[in-house]
Amino acid sequence: MTHDTHPRDLMSIGELSQRTGVAVRTIRFYCDAGILPSRRTSGGHRVFEPAVVDRLLSIRRLRTLGLGLAEIAEVVSGGTTLEDAITGARANVRAQLDALSWRHAALLAIEQAAATERADRIALLAQVPDRAAARSAIIGFWRRLLAVMPPELFDDFAEMDVPRIPADPTPDQVVAFAEVVRLVGTPELGQVLARQLWRTEADRIRDRRALLLGLADAYAAVASHVLAGTPPRPGPELDRFVAVHADVRGRTDTAAFRRELAIGVPDTHPVTGRYWALTGEILGTTHTTGTAQRWLHTALHVSVAG
Repeated sequence: MTHDTHPRDLMSIGELSQRTGVAVRTIRFYCDAGILPSRRTSGGHRVFEPAVVDRLLSIRRLRTLGLGLAEIAEVVSGGTTLEDAITGARANVRAQLDALSWRHAALLAIEQAAATERADRIALLAQVPDRAAARSAIIGFWRRLLAVMPPELFDDFAEMDVPRIPADPTPDQVVAFAEVVRLVGTPELGQVLARQLWRTEADRIRDRRALLLGLADAYAAVASHVLAGTPPRPGPELDRFVAVHADVRGRTDTAAFRRELAIGVPDTHPVTGRYWALTGEILGTTHTTGTAQRWLHTALHVSVAG
């Protein structure tokens, strides 16, 4: 702000208000916020150069679109482009809509619950205040369990098996996500999944990363069987699965090794069954890492029993 004793070509704040339709109090606010330049007469009154008209109209339009003062200041000062500011504002609105859609579905899920179940439903959903917290909890769980997995392979796994929450989730989807988050927060799920993954003689596994890479291929090989509902059975897919486990332990695929691989592992534990059922429900598919794993584990038990 500067002082001017000869404001011949300058407008008063009232004139600026008349020319733009912006209230005087709003103009003062923009001046005090530092986004609208003005001068002071010797009597202390604000006056404005003619170019301020276009600037004020731009500010009003951007405010109408929902941009904040800080964002507008960056635009009018040249610190950022209008396109970038609009893109950022749109992203903020998208995030707000996502949060609202999650809250709406959660509240609807509570409304739809039977009176006797409502308190439990509230407790369940209160653990997951938003969609970001839900997916982060699941991703974090798997990162800890699969710490030795190569990053690119983990990303592929997460893309396939860690559901992304729809933009407009249903109450059932929100409840399912919340239940998955509750499961990953229990020590039991991680312990059982680890037993199922590493199997027996876990201390003899020489290269866990190699095992995970081999298992990923083995799981992919049975995808068509899982999707088609083909009953688990011994065959080349199971041979590949067993060979991976044998190689990383310095063993060979024998009947004795298969028995060792099958015995004492909780392959039908209800907690993992529930986890993968919920995951498949959210993803809308019968094919997950869990169902592929279950197919191979069942085939292994069939092989041993035969």
